Amino acid sequence: MPSQDNDRADAGIPFLEKVHDAEKHFLSGRRNRGADLESAVRLFLEFLKGFEELDFAGRCVTVFGSARFPEGHEHYKTARAIGRRLAEEGFAVMTGGGPGIMEAANRGAREGGGLSLGCNIRLPREQQRNDYLDRFVEFEHFFVRKVMLVKYSCAFVVLPGGFGTLDEAFEVATLIQTGKLESFPIVAMGGDYWQALSEFARNTLVPAGTINPGDIELINRVATVEQAIEIIRAANG
Repeated sequence: MPSQDNDRADAGIPFLEKVHDAEKHFLSGRRNRGADLESAVRLFLEFLKGFEELDFAGRCVTVFGSARFPEGHEHYKTARAIGRRLAEEGFAVMTGGGPGIMEAANRGAREGGGLSLGCNIRLPREQQRNDYLDRFVEFEHFFVRKVMLVKYSCAFVVLPGGFGTLDEAFEVATLIQTGKLESFPIVAMGGDYWQALSEFARNTLVPAGTINPGDIELINRVATVEQAIEIIRAANG
């Protein structure tokens, strides 16, 4: 049995910090009702923490992209430039709070005098927060984090990335497609990075009838930062 000393030590630990890999346990399959109720409480508290930490005024744009691009990379430079221009236009900039594209966009926002926000995720190989954040929240559950990345924003910028970036971009597109989210602009940057994906949507998904031709237009591919700003400005005029 646990000792009283251990009980007293645990009493000072926030509820959300007591279970590591909480999302993995939650998604491990059928469990007893008590375990699921405990997870429900943890989820509620995690949402509540996000609402409290991200209580800010003004408009916000979320920037998605890979953590793997280093400073000096073309995509890092683009993200830094779009972050700066968004801040100059009066938008707060929100990212996943980590390195790479996320760091670059937050860095640009800071340089542009805007509010820089980060919603990080706790991973087995922990993703470190970047150094350019004015406010920072760390989440255990990916789906809670994704809600926060979408909830506060009136536009979305997608730069090159992997599974996580694609997941985030398609989640936003699906929410707009199904009427669960206002028709906020989604802007894709990164040149030819998105070419094959666009061709797949146009040449495979549309002919198969799994999306409508107009759904392709939910994601605006642009070549320059100023084109992205024009689309976002027009939607938020």
